[in-house]
Amino acid sequence: MASEIRLAFSHPSERAIATSGDDPRDRISLRDHIVEVEIGAFQAERGTTQRICFNVVVEVTPFTGPLDDDVDRILSYDRVTEAIAAELAAERLNLLETLAERVAERILLEPQALRVFVRIEKLDRGPGALGVEIVRSRKELGERLGEVAQERPHPRVVYLSNEAIADPRLTGWLDELQSRKAPLIFCVGAPDIPAPRPQSPHKMVQRRIDLLAIEQNGWVLAARDDRCKVVATRTELDWAMKNGQICVWAPSKIVLDATQGPQSQPRDSVALAAWFAGEMTAVELVVIGETPPEQASVPLRHVALGDSVI
Repeated sequence: MASEIRLAFSHPSERAIATSGDDPRDRISLRDHIVEVEIGAFQAERGTTQRICFNVVVEVTPFTGPLDDDVDRILSYDRVTEAIAAELAAERLNLLETLAERVAERILLEPQALRVFVRIEKLDRGPGALGVEIVRSRKELGERLGEVAQERPHPRVVYLSNEAIADPRLTGWLDELQSRKAPLIFCVGAPDIPAPRPQSPHKMVQRRIDLLAIEQNGWVLAARDDRCKVVATRTELDWAMKNGQICVWAPSKIVLDATQGPQSQPRDSVALAAWFAGEMTAVELVVIGETPPEQASVPLRHVALGDSVI
């Protein structure tokens, strides 16, 4: 029992050796790689960074030919640190478990990688290190890795003004837009309401209030046509696009979790839609019934209410 406990807390390289099979494997390792990042499910962990430590071991297929001291013939350590940096930059995460899964999957996309041990620890949340460790193999994740490796589809992002949402031609517009090849994601702004919206002197609180107002209007749009589904996460969006589902973007989670969020405020909902279209590498941003943004990183098309959306 003592040896099992020692092994549980030893470096992943020792775990890899202890659980190795008969097939010979080489290993590369990353030890005590510390990064400061914003992560965590608790409110106290938002808006501040903390140190997290990575220890990673990758089992690779032994290279049988002459290496010739050529770095391109091996799995470089840089690919491990790049996998960590890429997942940390993708979006703000609540759970170390999610981060570990994503880092492992990205590493296993490398052709030489067979099995990976990922240990991640928070160093600043208590008197000791708090962490998780996972083991994933190419064999176990074969089908999932195929999905990860697929290129994400490029959607058509369509912003609807409140007049457009209420327009009786909405169903016809959806028919026209759905006939196009690209997946369809709708964005909206806050609803037009006679009473003043809640106001807060705290910028982050007001940002959340404004984002929630947009989401309320998204549900109004979804109620107009059953084909529209309100979607909040990147994972849900990816699944919906691959399965031909029309989405209405609920922006709170993606905006608040973005490592490089939009410069505009949520009340400028058209600019927010333009930022989102760029994040999704959309084939185009179509703005219906509203003044288009001053700039966009994707092709932009403005449609007046009386014009055809095609």
